[in-house]
Amino acid sequence: MHIPDGYLGPPTCAAAFAVMIPVWTFAVKKAGKTLNARQVPLLAVGAAFSFVIMMFNVPLPGGTTGHAVGGAILAILLGPWAACIALTTALVIQALLFGDGGITALGANCFNMAFVIPFAGHYTYRIFSGGPDAGTMRRVISAGAAGYIAINAAALCAGVELGLQPLFHHTTSGQPLYCPYGLGAAVPAMVFGHLAVFGWIEAVVTALVFSYIWKQMPELINKGGADK
Repeated sequence: MHIPDGYLGPPTCAAAFAVMIPVWTFAVKKAGKTLNARQVPLLAVGAAFSFVIMMFNVPLPGGTTGHAVGGAILAILLGPWAACIALTTALVIQALLFGDGGITALGANCFNMAFVIPFAGHYTYRIFSGGPDAGTMRRVISAGAAGYIAINAAALCAGVELGLQPLFHHTTSGQPLYCPYGLGAAVPAMVFGHLAVFGWIEAVVTALVFSYIWKQMPELINKGGADK
């Protein structure tokens, strides 16, 4: 899902950064008010966890990749704003040190994976879990559903961003200057792979991690914004 350099035109990259800068600013302020001392180390662990699982990339048609992200479970544990910070940290390190995702496309990658995934996962879990009195199995299934829906929402956004480039940027003869695939190719390439494979991987990872934490440290679930 990491979009590399050269696949998004400068206006798209600039627009993505313009959206994410206020998001990052508010996320830092919000997390500073809501995270307690015990959750700060969890934020670092969450960033490391997401960094590791995102390194297992599988190429997809259209010049991007598919992989698990771990954003939904971070949003369930820490809340979506803190999860945004953790995922942004992982994405920045990947882009700068490992070339995984373009530097010019960092704003777009953060929008897809550090904004869309945490918020889609957080609210999906809240809707499906049924509140603080819900049983364990319902919570675990809700966490898995949150992971599945969140990563597919991000994949759709990435597909749309890539697919719009031939419409925005092309030569006078119609030759694409950046991503060569239109919406009819880019969106299915991103969405189908995640609906069929990576979404289920994300769902299983999210459900398993949630189940373990719920059994061993349930207080982290309650204090991490899942039921708020």
